[in-house]
Amino acid sequence: MSRFAVFFLGLVWGTSLVWAQSGAGQPSAKIQPGKVEEAPISRWLMRLHEAARQRTYVGTFVVTAGDTLSSSRIWHVCDGQQQMERIDALTGAARTTFRRNDQVVTFLPERRLVISETRESFGLFPNLLNRTDSSIARYYGLKPLGQERVAGWVSDVVQLVPVDALRFGYKVWTHRESGVVVKLQTLDATMGVLEQAAFSELQFGEPVSRASLAALMDNTEGFKVHKPELIKTTAAQEGWLFKGQVAGFKAMACNKRVHASPSDPAANTLQWVFSDGLASVSLFIESFDAARHSKMVSHEAVAMGATHMLTRRLDDWWITAVGEVPRQTLAIFVQSLERAR
Repeated sequence: MSRFAVFFLGLVWGTSLVWAQSGAGQPSAKIQPGKVEEAPISRWLMRLHEAARQRTYVGTFVVTAGDTLSSSRIWHVCDGQQQMERIDALTGAARTTFRRNDQVVTFLPERRLVISETRESFGLFPNLLNRTDSSIARYYGLKPLGQERVAGWVSDVVQLVPVDALRFGYKVWTHRESGVVVKLQTLDATMGVLEQAAFSELQFGEPVSRASLAALMDNTEGFKVHKPELIKTTAAQEGWLFKGQVAGFKAMACNKRVHASPSDPAANTLQWVFSDGLASVSLFIESFDAARHSKMVSHEAVAMGATHMLTRRLDDWWITAVGEVPRQTLAIFVQSLERAR
């Protein structure tokens, strides 16, 4: 699943890694259907978040990124504060992913492997809606575009317009009655569609049992269970400094993967996450490995849809920047990273 698909599911689930917002509006504000044009971005985003928490649904969604197309089946249920989803990949290798709040369990039946991990939201959305240093309202404008039908449902359409060339724009379709996101596009500077995720079929109010999903999620009999361990840290503690400044992007989290197999290339890799509230950039820092990295070209850029990757060798270190941002934004990140010790 692409990073864009994860971002889309974050909208659907209402717990995306990067949803943060400015202080305009109150978290409890209610927005009535048909009033998108009157809502500041903060209240509009809150409606999307609350919609995911209040609705049970089953649907099929399709993600397109460049020449790649993938589809999955989603079951979503929310019981109070407990949210659960099951996602079955319908294309590519067989894969079933369960999520219970921040706990994510992925079943890979062909390998008889289960990957169990915690994907924390870093407390961004909706807890930062009252923070005055959030960036979305400063770096994106909200432009209503009317209504369209998606998967048979009447939907409100809005465009999130970036104020500069450091980030992409977005076009979002939300179910008119509930506010659930039903379609999302990432747009380049010429309004071209870089990536798209959309429900092709969607039913609300289906009888999805949280208990049944939990039983399936917890049944790992016959599978080898792998639990990657991430240790919270800071870049400063690991000897790194970020000397540059990318307007709107703030450091959100820093984790180090440890206790992995010595043969695992991801062992002891540092991940430093930045976000402007919508887009995110991850800096992966690892020791330079001639056997692996010599085959790569420093400062080589790779793109798949809206996701770009840029690499750089810095003395004995190998840096990889990945994000849903233009190449020039990643270039600032990789060039601004310095070793402090």
